[in-house]
Amino acid sequence: MDKFVVRGGNPLLGTIKVSGAKNSALPCMAAAILTEEEVVLENIPQVQDIETERKLLTSMGAEVELGYGRAQHRTSIKCAILSDPVAKYEIVKTMRASSLVLGPLIARTGIARVAMPGGCAIGGRPIDLHIKGLEAMGATVTYDHGYLEARVDRLKGAHIVFDKITVTGTEDLLMAATLADGETIFENCAREPEVTDLAALLTAMGAKIEGAGTSTIKVQGVSSLHGARHRINPDRIEAGTFLIAGAITGGDLNVDCCEPEHLSALIAKLEQMGVKLDVGKDHVRVRSGGGPLKAADISTEEYPGFPTDMQAQFMALATQAEGTTTVTENIFENRFMHVSELNRMGANITVSGRTATVRGKSDLQSAAVMCSDLRASAALVLAALVADGESILDRVYHMDRGYERLEEKLRGVGAQIRRMGDVFGKR
Repeated sequence: MDKFVVRGGNPLLGTIKVSGAKNSALPCMAAAILTEEEVVLENIPQVQDIETERKLLTSMGAEVELGYGRAQHRTSIKCAILSDPVAKYEIVKTMRASSLVLGPLIARTGIARVAMPGGCAIGGRPIDLHIKGLEAMGATVTYDHGYLEARVDRLKGAHIVFDKITVTGTEDLLMAATLADGETIFENCAREPEVTDLAALLTAMGAKIEGAGTSTIKVQGVSSLHGARHRINPDRIEAGTFLIAGAITGGDLNVDCCEPEHLSALIAKLEQMGVKLDVGKDHVRVRSGGGPLKAADISTEEYPGFPTDMQAQFMALATQAEGTTTVTENIFENRFMHVSELNRMGANITVSGRTATVRGKSDLQSAAVMCSDLRASAALVLAALVADGESILDRVYHMDRGYERLEEKLRGVGAQIRRMGDVFGKR
C-alpha cells in the first residue's frame, strides 16, 4: 500500500498546472451512453476514478480508449452496443459517481441495473432523489440484493422539484431527460460548474437544454443524440488545493490552466486571511502577504458558496492563522475525519456537531498519519508541507482517486515529497 513521505519547510515557488476536473469528466463519460456514436473528451485527468469509469463502461459493452503519449488526456467512447446494462458492484464499490449511469442507461435502453455506489466514507449521500425523479418520469424502480433496477418503455417529461440541492441527482436526471418524450423542468438544481460542463457536452450532442448553471433547467427531449467532441473544465478543487499549498508554505506559486471564476468563494476567504493573490484570465498567483495569516470563518454551502471539497484543505491552512477559525460543515455529516490526524501533528482543533474550532497558530510537527478520504488526504499533505520534520502519510490511494500525480506536481515547485510503493501505475 502506497505512502507519501513529506519533509516540511520548503516554500513552493514556480508554476503548477491544473488538470481537468474529475467531477466533470465522470458524468461526461457517462453521457456517452446516450448515443451510438463516438464521444471524444479532452483534458481528462489521469486518476483512478477515470480508470474505474472506463472499466464500468467497458463491462457494459462500450468501446473505451484512454489516450497515451501526446493524447494521454483524451478518451474516446463508443457505446454502439450496450450488451449488459449493469453497473456491477465489484466495479462501482469504490466510486460514488457510479450512480451517474442510471439515468443515461434507462433513457437509452429502457432498463438499468446499478449497484448501490461506494466512494469516500464522508457520510450518507442518498440516491433517493435520483429514484424519485425517474419515477416522476414514468420509470419503475425496484431494489434487490444491493442493486437498483429501473425499467420503462420511454421516459416522459415531468416537472421535478429537488427536495434538496444535489449535484449527482441534477446530472443524472438531466441526462435522462435529454431522451425523454416531451419537456422536463427541474427546479432547485445544483449550479456547480460541473453541471454546466455536462450540459455543454449534451448540447453539443444535440440535446435541447436551457438554464444550466441556474436553479431552474428546462430540457426538451429529442429522439436521439449524436457524437461530439468536448473539452473538460479545469479542476477547481485541485486548483484550490494548490492555492492553499502556496499560501500555507509562504511561497510564490502561479496556479495555471484554471478558471478563477469557479474559485471566487475560496479566493475571497484567502484574501480575508491576508494572502496576496493576482488573478488572471486562466491563472491565479498566490504570494505570501508578508505578515501573519489571519483567522477567517467558513461555512460550506452549495455552489457558489464555499465548497465542501475544500473544507479539509482550508482547515489545514487555518492551523497556521493567528486567532480562532470556525469551520461549519453543512453538506456532509461525517467530514471531519481529518481532524484527529491534524491534531496528531500538533494542531489545536475541537469538534462539536457540524462545527470545528481551529485555534492557531500551531507549530505543526511531523507524524505518521492515516488518510481517510480524498480531500482529507490533501489536507494532510498540506499540513506536512509546513510541519517540522518528515511525515509519513498512509493510504494515499484515496489521493489517486482524484489528484493526478500530485506528488510529481508538488516536487516540480520545490516540495520535498516522495512516494513509497506503487499501486497505481508507474510513478
